[in-house]
Amino acid sequence: MVQADIIDLWIYQQKKKRGIAMHLELNGSEYKVSAGGLTVELLPKEFALLQFLYRNRGRTFSREQLLDKVWPMEYPVERTVDDHIYRLRKKLRQLGGIDIKTIRGFGYSLAIPGGLAGVAVNPATNDPELRDTMREVFMKFHVYGQGNSMLTLARQQDILGYELDPHYSMVVHFVQGDLEWLIHTDEIPLKDRLFYLNVFYFFIGDPREKVEYAERLIARNLLNPPEQTELEILTMLDMYTLAGQPEKALERLKRSYQVIAGPGFENFIPVTVITELFIHLAAGAGDEDLERMDEAVSRILQDKPFLREIGNYKVVKGLWKLRREQWIEGERLINEGLQVLDMSGFVPLRFYALYKIHHFCRMFLTGSVSDRKYSSLFAAELEACGLARLEHTLEHILLPLLETP
Repeated sequence: MVQADIIDLWIYQQKKKRGIAMHLELNGSEYKVSAGGLTVELLPKEFALLQFLYRNRGRTFSREQLLDKVWPMEYPVERTVDDHIYRLRKKLRQLGGIDIKTIRGFGYSLAIPGGLAGVAVNPATNDPELRDTMREVFMKFHVYGQGNSMLTLARQQDILGYELDPHYSMVVHFVQGDLEWLIHTDEIPLKDRLFYLNVFYFFIGDPREKVEYAERLIARNLLNPPEQTELEILTMLDMYTLAGQPEKALERLKRSYQVIAGPGFENFIPVTVITELFIHLAAGAGDEDLERMDEAVSRILQDKPFLREIGNYKVVKGLWKLRREQWIEGERLINEGLQVLDMSGFVPLRFYALYKIHHFCRMFLTGSVSDRKYSSLFAAELEACGLARLEHTLEHILLPLLETP
């Protein structure tokens, strides 16, 4: 006798039998789901995915979480989840009443329609005031570098009754270091993803080559205006410095200060003064000048305690100590900086810090214990985030854009 895993559920098949309750039966021995006299046969992993989502209906799960729960001890890629969701939706469509929702910016959730006719489960979803408020909350968390707070809000869209703004849908994936999604998604136009894809691309290879690429990118004016500005006044400063051209970074820094002196750029001040400290360190400034800049950074971070900037500041100060051969203190500060960036939840920024440390050590501390240590950490991070594997895919997307007339 076949033992079935039966889950009692009363749902309303709104499309076919409005108002008539249906009995949903999940048969775990044969991987079948039945409702309203119809039976659909699933593959084992499709069944396991449906069963997990049902038992946690109303909750949202990222691709990574679903991989952990449905594919334990296996090593599939996140695209595996998308493929299974696509096939599962297609097979369940004939039953009606079951909806696996894509929660913009985070993952998937099983929705079971039903309840009182004409009564919305989350009537606030279309409220423009709530939508604007949630966007403001995301912006504030973004400014303070609270990536984990952004992810928590993204997970709670159904419960809180709002829909994540499309832009922050993309930002949430960037915060998680979800390069696969940024490459393959069709939810966001390429132009809007371009800056974030390029940020990852800048991490790969020789900084001197990436500086030349970035200069061409700026000249083509391919990015959205705010991101074009950020590339020109901030990102390029570090790129010139790591490419061994701190004099170009200092020249561009003059324009950076002119821009951030204007309205709307006050939150750029902390990262700019930290970057100035880093440029002068690479340019060989003396301790007296560096200490003066260091005091200015400390004062600014007291007023604007942004996690990303605090982590970055500790890393730069640690590099300063390493260059003065204060090895223990330098590594302590760098490790603290990396821990703060871990706390922030901004995966790319921790990776970017390792990129900066790695190339700074190559420039000034070649062959040292610290050089070997952080080069190894950077290589491991490069592999873990998938950049080594996706480099050619990124080039296939990005390089033709610079060649288009």
